[in-house]
Amino acid sequence: MELADVRRRRADRARQVADLLRCEIVRGGFDGGHLPLEAALAREFGTSRNTVRDALDLLRDEGLIARCPGVGTTVAAEKYPHGLYRLLGLAETLREHGEVTNEVRAMGLVPPPAAVRQRLDLPEGEPVVYIERLRRLDGLPLSLDLTYLVRELGEPLFDADLVHNDVFVLLERIAGRPLGAAELTIEAVNADAHTAAVLDAPRGAALLMVERLTHLSDGRPVDLEFVRFRGDRLTMRGHLWRNTDDPGQ
Repeated sequence: MELADVRRRRADRARQVADLLRCEIVRGGFDGGHLPLEAALAREFGTSRNTVRDALDLLRDEGLIARCPGVGTTVAAEKYPHGLYRLLGLAETLREHGEVTNEVRAMGLVPPPAAVRQRLDLPEGEPVVYIERLRRLDGLPLSLDLTYLVRELGEPLFDADLVHNDVFVLLERIAGRPLGAAELTIEAVNADAHTAAVLDAPRGAALLMVERLTHLSDGRPVDLEFVRFRGDRLTMRGHLWRNTDDPGQ
């Protein structure tokens, strides 16, 4: 086997080990936040210490662990779980992990771009309420939210407490009916210079980009959001069922 092949196989194996360790870290699987010694990890995964060391380097580069002489390898940053089971606001989702507060960076009545108008099924010339918020968990920057709302539900938010409340909760109060369903798209993007500065993240850092179109219970679309989450501070979780009864799936 050529040296290049050996290095590739070691890199592949290190990536596999890093994935499994990341899973355990995110789920809080290491007591006290301390990872086992390299030798113990090598035995557990049936690989060499060099491969384990490469895997730990990958996690360190992600900012997930710290490796300190005399201390060992420890979890450096907690990732908060964002469930994909129910339609909830961020404060509702993370209430067990701390207090979510919102800094309103911009808010006003604006003419919607064509893409927004079409998604919200609005007639030509109908303005929307635009809100930009920096959202923090216990003071730690977590997401930058750009929100477009239909006028009749968005304008009452001008006088609402947006600092301490999820928009979802306020919308249901204003509408007098519950929200129904949402269409969700998640993709990975790199932080541009502005977003990185707002989220206190390195420029080019990996972000989770969520596009969400939310409907009232009667099916009317009322809220279109573009949310950029710090990828090093949040992980998405959900359940999927394979429905073999639906021929369209």
